[in-house]
Amino acid sequence: MKDKFYEYILKLQDTITAKLEAVDGKATFKEDLWERPEGGGGRSRVIENGAVFEKGGVNISAVHGALPESMQNYFGVQDADFFACGLSLVIHPKNPMVPTVHANWRYFEMYDKEGKLVDQWFGGGQDLTPYYLFDEDAKHFHEVCKNACDKHNPSFYATYKEKCDAYFWNTHRNEARGVGGLFYDYCKATDTMSMEDWYAFETEVGNSFLEAYVPIVEKRKDLPYTAEQRNWQEIRRGRYVEFNLVHDKGTLFGLKTNGRIESILMSLPPHVQWVYDHHPEKNSEEERLLKVLAQPKEWAKTS
Repeated sequence: MKDKFYEYILKLQDTITAKLEAVDGKATFKEDLWERPEGGGGRSRVIENGAVFEKGGVNISAVHGALPESMQNYFGVQDADFFACGLSLVIHPKNPMVPTVHANWRYFEMYDKEGKLVDQWFGGGQDLTPYYLFDEDAKHFHEVCKNACDKHNPSFYATYKEKCDAYFWNTHRNEARGVGGLFYDYCKATDTMSMEDWYAFETEVGNSFLEAYVPIVEKRKDLPYTAEQRNWQEIRRGRYVEFNLVHDKGTLFGLKTNGRIESILMSLPPHVQWVYDHHPEKNSEEERLLKVLAQPKEWAKTS
């Protein structure tokens, strides 16, 4: 399974970066191969200063070795080895009318000291973070997510949408990071879902990403915007940074397993503001966004 999934994310990385380069029309992804001293490595691809994308990363990694003590405590195991691979992406567009997007698809195995496989699971998802809210864009993103889920289990979308709303919640701000999408983790074999079934679901969601995001980019990338709207984008990016450094499990796992810092922190945007006690004008589009982020909303059609 680990070889099969690793081959899948290699191809998915190629597909996604090629499409995003075509949409940008100016910048290309710079590839960076790296090795982890304790075992494994990765292939990072970063795009910067494009016509559409100010900064973005589409990274894959496959790391293995002894599970660090901090992670053993987290998982409640002792003297375990692990293998983890995944694709993680974050795209920060230049135009504040285009939302930031994040996605991740990962696979994890754990072994005892004799090398016997003792646990395995999939995790992942994709979520959208707008700076100016176009309801039709949020609906489109969620409906693509729902269609991917419905092919495998009619209960998955509602379950993983709710988990996404709960996970991407900045508790210290009491607001959502964005308008959500899907989030799932510890997807293990059960009486109704084999690991092959989970692989099929995971790849279905991965394959849906471009359909979910690219039409939104193409619709909004040439819209005019003001300096004030750009300032708002940078202020909201600050909240994005706060979530990634305070709450994000992938960031924390990478830091605790001696991952490559540049790849782990590629999710951080290049231009950010923290304005003291900032509040948008009443009845503005900025205030409307904050009201939506204060309470998770249903976006996809349920019937």
